[in-house]
Amino acid sequence: MTSNPPVPFFSGAASVRRQWPEVSGLVRQAAARGTFVQGPLVGELEERIAQYTGARNAIACGNGTDALILMLQAAGIGPGDEVVVPAYTFFATASCVVHVGAEPVFVDVDPRSYALDPAAVRAAIGPRTKAIMAVHLFHRTADIAVLRDIADEHGLELFEDSAEAIGMRVAGRHAGLWGRGGVLSFFPTKTLGAWGDAGMVLTDDDELAQRVRRLRSAEESVGDGDPAEAAHSVCDEIQAAVLLTRLSVLDQDIDRRARLAAHYTRRLEPLAPVVTTPVVAPAKEQGSTVWYVYLIETDRRTELIEYLTAHEVGTEIYYPRPLTEQPCFRDLPGARHPVPVAKAAAERAVGLPLYPDLTDEQVDRVCDLIHAFHGGPR
Repeated sequence: MTSNPPVPFFSGAASVRRQWPEVSGLVRQAAARGTFVQGPLVGELEERIAQYTGARNAIACGNGTDALILMLQAAGIGPGDEVVVPAYTFFATASCVVHVGAEPVFVDVDPRSYALDPAAVRAAIGPRTKAIMAVHLFHRTADIAVLRDIADEHGLELFEDSAEAIGMRVAGRHAGLWGRGGVLSFFPTKTLGAWGDAGMVLTDDDELAQRVRRLRSAEESVGDGDPAEAAHSVCDEIQAAVLLTRLSVLDQDIDRRARLAAHYTRRLEPLAPVVTTPVVAPAKEQGSTVWYVYLIETDRRTELIEYLTAHEVGTEIYYPRPLTEQPCFRDLPGARHPVPVAKAAAERAVGLPLYPDLTDEQVDRVCDLIHAFHGGPR
């Protein structure tokens, strides 16, 4: 154990204290109106996110997983369809496909971006393939322009699990807007996080947006569509108040995350090759880099995590196994493709603390411990 203060994997306590006066003012307004779900603050949040991202439509819902389900359901993805998804991603990327009755087809990822490997995508396309689900993970986008070309070439839908990608842009276009639709997650740890949970569908397709709005609640489905299909996944005014407040400082938070990530890289690069630091996109693609997770790889991951935990430093495993090895997916026909890069990442990758309230001194403490563990220079 150590006498130094703990370094949690995530903490937003300082931000909460700073932002509480503005948030509480908006919450009092909601209380005075007596409208607590899908009210004026949610409407304003949708407008502000649409402006920030450039989307024609931003539709709020209960969380990022629901946003994925609503998007696929509204697009007509269902039984008999296959959707190509990465084997290395959060569980919801694939579970949303199963939820709407379709089948995920898992393929390997690129070792630099951890996103879909375009060559693997091409090899996995078959007669029942209906869509590609690109995922933007950790700190940079997938090779989305190439994936869109593949989708166009084969007449497929392109969707984006852009849950982690607020602020990421490629060629000036925000993540989530390169295909039929994308999503955002506002889980508390996200770059733009709520104090509970919320999500959003982004799309330039007005017809898709209309269907998502109908499906997100039974009330909006009445008279136009089947209410039994509605998800009843709505955003509450309190989370909208938090997100509106935090949206006003989002670019500053993104800058802070970038500075912290650069600090980590400067300190940890001397440990190569025993520690692999993230690969940053080329300078011409810098808009595609927004730091949500700082992920390193090491062959001694379990031991390193135990060492950091003993010194009260929080870590997170992204992700403990490829989706092809999840019990609920491993027997599916779509889990047959080899995924060596995903498997290696699942065995070696670990996320380090990264959030705007983290101090430079805390980053130095984490790096000092990693150097000490590996016996390298500090």
